[in-house]
Amino acid sequence: MRSSTLVRRRAVVAAAAVLPFVLGACSAGSLGSSEEDGGSISIKLLVDNAPDNLNAAKQLAKDFEVKNPKIRVSVETRPGGTEGDNLIKTRLQTDSMSDVFVYNVGSLFQQIDPTKTLTPITKDAYVSNLDASFLPQVTVGGQTYGVPLGSALGGGVLYNKKVYAKLGLTVPRTWADFIANSEKIKAAGIAPVIQTYQDTWTSQLLVLGDFHNVAAARPGFVKDYTANKAKFATDANAFKGFEHLQQIHDLKLQNSDYASATLVKGLQMLATGKGAQYPMLSTVIGAIKASNPAELDDIGFFALPGENAGTNGLTAWFPNALYVPRTTTGDKLAAVKKLLAFAASPAGCTAQAKASTPTGPYLVKGCTLPSDVPTITKDVAAYFTSGTQSPALEFLSPVKGPSLDQISVQVGSGITSAKTGASQYDKDTKKQAQQLGLRGW
Repeated sequence: MRSSTLVRRRAVVAAAAVLPFVLGACSAGSLGSSEEDGGSISIKLLVDNAPDNLNAAKQLAKDFEVKNPKIRVSVETRPGGTEGDNLIKTRLQTDSMSDVFVYNVGSLFQQIDPTKTLTPITKDAYVSNLDASFLPQVTVGGQTYGVPLGSALGGGVLYNKKVYAKLGLTVPRTWADFIANSEKIKAAGIAPVIQTYQDTWTSQLLVLGDFHNVAAARPGFVKDYTANKAKFATDANAFKGFEHLQQIHDLKLQNSDYASATLVKGLQMLATGKGAQYPMLSTVIGAIKASNPAELDDIGFFALPGENAGTNGLTAWFPNALYVPRTTTGDKLAAVKKLLAFAASPAGCTAQAKASTPTGPYLVKGCTLPSDVPTITKDVAAYFTSGTQSPALEFLSPVKGPSLDQISVQVGSGITSAKTGASQYDKDTKKQAQQLGLRGW
């Protein structure tokens, strides 16, 4: 991975495949014209080509056109990852961006210089519909710029509920309880903690998914970390993620083929009960639904346990957002804002749910999840309902290193110690922060 962020992998993982790159346009319905025609107006929507995001955008556009027959929405696609990032930045800098586009929130959103490249929507009425947890992810300098496309998701532990029931286990709220559960699972001849290092990015969850616990124990960590005053190797709370990686290996609690196992293999182990717990993002619902549909509701989700049961909660990843470039003006701007208002409404959430299984709650007031969503989705949503969730570090700080996955694999494989791994990651983040020109680095 280019950086420690997992957000780029969400929709790709959900389908366990990547669509070919086609920078072309397809209308939400049978409409393909990009010209004003017969009193109607056409707008272009640019979205990445990951299946869940693309399908949600298409359905949103289709249902919007039904309610707004004089507005045509032409959906364009772009690649994901670094290539897609560069395309977004180039089109914004050259004033050639589509009328509305989908992009990341949080720190990555800030890297496209929104105050110079985007149109603020702060005063638009539909902004009041956005969940309070989402607003900081699309707000800079007091100005709000985006509305969510897609649902939130959680980073924690997927677990096989049948295995838990058979062994009389309860969902752990402390790391000590998690280890105790894992030892009982191991004694029953089942792999306690699934690790899939062939897909190296999956190794990071024990570090990144622990951030709610870090933030709860040290509320000022983000500020100090961003200012180069806190480190993973020297902050006792942040260091625990690396410690946990080493402990899982040292206690032999992972599957024996952890070094060669893939994400697909790990999910199949979990679904069939050959493995009991898998540190992972809830976005893999789509992949489980495709490979093991009959077992999907046998799998639950819980937040990664920390030291304190009283403050345990979810590390949350937020959905991408729809943004308006500064180049969209006049009638097109009015049409785009109608689309944003639709996206930020229960009807917009319903449209998206038709095309893509939610991985958590929709962060729009009045939106409810379909009654038939998987257990994983319900479990993730419960943390938002109770307010026991915190944004992942990547949504709060631009400081991240590109090599966390490789470092995590080495620690989780017993090649390097937790202390060495944390120190290596601190050096990795320093290089990245200096490249970004951040103060204090």
